[in-house]
Amino acid sequence: MGEIIEKDKNVVVPGDELASGMDFLPSFGTYRDGDKIVASRLGLVSFEGKVVKIIPLSGRYVPKRGDTIIGRVEDVSYSGWRISTNCAYPALLSVKDATMQFIPKGADLTRFFDIGDYLVAKIMNVTSQKLIDLTCKGPGLRKLHGGRILEVNTNKVPRIIGKQGSMVGMIKQATGCRITIGQNGVVWLDGEPKSEIIAVEAIRKIEDESHIPGLTERIKQFLEEKTGKKIEMQAMTQESHDHEQYDHEPAMEQ
Repeated sequence: MGEIIEKDKNVVVPGDELASGMDFLPSFGTYRDGDKIVASRLGLVSFEGKVVKIIPLSGRYVPKRGDTIIGRVEDVSYSGWRISTNCAYPALLSVKDATMQFIPKGADLTRFFDIGDYLVAKIMNVTSQKLIDLTCKGPGLRKLHGGRILEVNTNKVPRIIGKQGSMVGMIKQATGCRITIGQNGVVWLDGEPKSEIIAVEAIRKIEDESHIPGLTERIKQFLEEKTGKKIEMQAMTQESHDHEQYDHEPAMEQ
């Protein structure tokens, strides 16, 4: 008969025993030692039926095909742009995947994206040599203008977005900021300076307290105190549902 040793969502460190008995199966961040399941990394323990895994609390972004990210232009060549993506792997945006517009041969590519520009792009492919191919053809994929850039822990991105975009929707409702969240942990905010500061503080609070129960209510209270606005959860849920295609994966600009 198996036994759960650590409670679901407890913070654990490598070497902590999570469950005992052959009924349980080790998954990401865990391994079997005899009849026990043991943590191999820092994170939150998660039980999904009899499967035990660790939700990481830290770690660098690992690019995946289909991810929507925010990148920074590092270099411009005759055939496209080299993009920084908040990971160790180089990324390329080719001329043919940069825009729906026709770009003639020999055109000045800085007219479209220049060094230092930030853009929202989708990962088309990650090669065996760890090269990332990007595209800016698609809904919401574009160059970003103005605003501010914030880097967050990539493992906290789902909590910052929230279920069906509920958490980021609450921040938008309270601050009036436009917010785009890349799955690589890069966030773009654009609004009034004071509102941007409140939005940043809320995002940092989510990062710091994502493992503590009652997060949504604490963020709601924080935003109401900071802005003086009453947040209507029902309206916010409807808004999040209406824009689920943007917020449930990366939170695209609204």
